[in-house]
Amino acid sequence: MNYIGLLIGAATFLCIGIFHPIVIKAEYHFGRRCWWIFLLLGIAALIASLIIDNVYVSIILGVIAFSSFWGIGEVFQQHKRVQRGWFPMNPKRKDDYKNN
Repeated sequence: MNYIGLLIGAATFLCIGIFHPIVIKAEYHFGRRCWWIFLLLGIAALIASLIIDNVYVSIILGVIAFSSFWGIGEVFQQHKRVQRGWFPMNPKRKDDYKNN
């Protein structure tokens, strides 16, 4: 029996589930300027997935890499959601949401 498809599906599901609150918290605490952290994490995971010989670990790292790349866009979308009032605004960064 081949479990690789199940592993890919579960890893993707978990990464999406983990990255969603990370993006929300990152935008809340750091604003849009934290996008480069997701970029660096994505590049590091991508390089690691190319180097590692174990196919299962490589797959999981690839999913983490592309979830991180997707998170870059989600940080900017989260900023818009906060402006619309869908998510709480960090009171320390109220000026970040004016005229944007």
